[in-house]
Order: sequence, then structure tokens, then C-alpha cells
Amino acid sequence: MADFGGAELDAFRTEVREQLAAMYPAELRGPNPKTDPEAIWGGRAFAGSDDPQITWMKRMAAKGWTTPTWPKAYGGGGLTAEQARVLDRELAAGKYRAPVLAFGIWMLGPVLLEYANEEQKQEHLPRIVNGEIRWCQGYSEPGAGSDLAGLQTKCEDKGDHWLINGSKVWTSYADKADWCFCLVRTDASKKHEGISFVLIDMASPGVETRPIQLISGESPFCETFFTDVKIPKGNLVGRVNGGWEIAKRLLQYERQNISAGFGEGGTAGGASGDLAVIAKKYAGDEGELSDVDLRARITKNKIDFQSLRLTIARSAAESRAGNGPSAATSIIKYAAAEFAKERSELMVEALGHQGLGWEGDGYETPEIVAVRGWLRTKANSIEGGTSEVNLNVVAKRVLGLPDPK
Repeated sequence: MADFGGAELDAFRTEVREQLAAMYPAELRGPNPKTDPEAIWGGRAFAGSDDPQITWMKRMAAKGWTTPTWPKAYGGGGLTAEQARVLDRELAAGKYRAPVLAFGIWMLGPVLLEYANEEQKQEHLPRIVNGEIRWCQGYSEPGAGSDLAGLQTKCEDKGDHWLINGSKVWTSYADKADWCFCLVRTDASKKHEGISFVLIDMASPGVETRPIQLISGESPFCETFFTDVKIPKGNLVGRVNGGWEIAKRLLQYERQNISAGFGEGGTAGGASGDLAVIAKKYAGDEGELSDVDLRARITKNKIDFQSLRLTIARSAAESRAGNGPSAATSIIKYAAAEFAKERSELMVEALGHQGLGWEGDGYETPEIVAVRGWLRTKANSIEGGTSEVNLNVVAKRVLGLPDPK
């Protein structure tokens, strides 16, 4: 999509390019920057830290460029959609690290801008912009996964506070989070209409997290337990029993941003690296991939990913220019998950016997990462809404098909 703005936008581009170069810490340049990898998520744990990643985040936040299109009143950059695209392109062209990665920016912030009252916006949005608080998402429960509206975590009105009891599962990085945006049941007599959306300080008494080890060996998810957890009445976002509307909107943002993480060089779709280069290295003959079938499948996957990236870019531009993401994010999320699983399977296939390793001296680190990445992609069709649920959303909200009889 072309940018229109003439000399004014060109001047802005030059200004952005110069300021990014001046603000970027020298320690972050090069293939192995000396920084805590967790610093990119920010949060209370890094308050007062002089880690170069935190320095970079603070400099970007001071200009509002961690959330470039958010209103300046809440610490955002107040940029137009065209200006935001210029900033994105300059960040990519200069190969700058992301200043901060945050669920608060991707998911919570946008719905707070839509549904929160002014006091809540003033309290939470500036801290999200500045990376001061790390958020996690309290949605799925042991008995409410794909059927999210079946959740049972109870939230009782105790007059001067809310009292919460229940549990969540697959809570990403809950053990490292400062706050949680959470769906709770405030009316047991109704399903969708009995859900509310609340904000919980994870330092509150009665909150417990337990990491879950995955088959890939990682533990990014947790079980989260709430036992007689008290939260202020002001931590309810929107109206009582109006949380399902907020939940659906937030899921659109989540699916949009999960999809954006997929790509040929990205890690959201399994191990990183160019699939064609890896295939020629392990399955090639004198630098050429002579296996016609494998070559055709790799070519198709690369074409699919390129089409996906262009679609994601167009969707993101439309989202910034309009009223946020639409139900079309379910199409993108579904396609991204399928392409990513296919890509990881092709990579392991191309590795041959070196694609059987889990550990040991007989395997190089990228080979082990590829195998574990292949296992990790199995979750791509579950997280952020299962592929089956996304297909239902597409059928009903995009294609307008009737419910089956």
C-alpha cells in the first residue's frame, strides 16, 4: 500500500531515520547483543535496570513510538496510519530490535481504548506504553478451552471489592507477569451474558502460578489459581456481565498479532532460517535440490507464506486506518497456523536423519531447534482460538452461512 503525503511525509521519514539511529544503543548492534533476553518484555522486574534493551525501550516510549498510533493523552505517539507505516519500515530497514514485546500493547491496550473508562485509561495505558507492567491473559480454563464461554472462575460482588475464586490454564508467562486481564463469571444463570472482564494484580494474596513443561522442553505456559483473591471494584472494565463482547474483540487483536509473528524468517512458525537454503544443504546434490516432489512442496510453502505476509500487511494497514481488526483475522490466523506446521514438517523432512535429534553431540544446535520447533508448531492451531473455532467464525461472520440444523 502506497504512502501519500508528499514532502511532509518525506521529511518525517528522514526525521525518523535520524532519530532511530541516534537512540539505538550501540550494545544492541551485532548478532549477539549483550542483553537479558527477558528485558524485551519489560515489567516490574526491570524497574531501574540499565540493560541496553530497557534503555532502548525507554527512549522509544518517551516519543510514544512503542505505541505509535495511540493518543498522546495516554503516552502514545499520536501518529497517523501513514506515519506509523513509515516508522515500521524504518525499524525494519535498520534491523532494529523491537523496543518492547507486550500483551498489553497487542491485546489489552486496544480494548482499554475502546471499553475502559477515563480513570482506567489514565492508570494503565501509560504504564503499558512505557513497558512498566507485564501482562498475561486469563481466558482458558481446564473445562473451558474451545468453549471459552463455559468458564467457571467465580467473581462475587462483596460490596467494596470483588472476590475471585477459580483457575486458568495455558496462561502465557503468568509466572513472570505483573498483571492479568481476566474473564470471570459474575452470573451463573447465563452463559455468554454472565461473563465480566477484570484486571488482577498478580501480586495479590491468593494468586498462584505453576509453569507447564511442554513436549518441546519449554515452559511458556502456566496454570494459574485464584483463591479468595480480592480486587478493587474499579478493576472491572466495561459493564458487569458485558465481558463477552470485550473478550471477542480482544481475540481479534490477538489473532491479528499471532499471525503477524509467522513468516519465513520468524520463530512463530517453528525454527528460523530459509527453508530452501536448509533443504539444499541437507537434501541437495552439489547445491541443487534434485528431489522434484520436495522442491515443489517447499516452493508452494514459500509462495503461501509470501501471500500471507502481504495479506497480513494489508490487514494491518486497514486496521490502523479503520476501526481495528475484523473477523477476517480468523482467516489469517487459520492459514498462518497451517502454513507454519507445514513449513516445520518440511524442514524436519529435509534434515533427514539429522532431523531425529533431541540432544547430544551428534546434532548441531539449529538441528535440535528445528525438531523442537516442529513440536512447538502443533500448538499453532490451538492458541489464540483453535482452527476449528476460527473456521466457525469465518463461516458465520465472514461468509454469513447459517447454523447447521
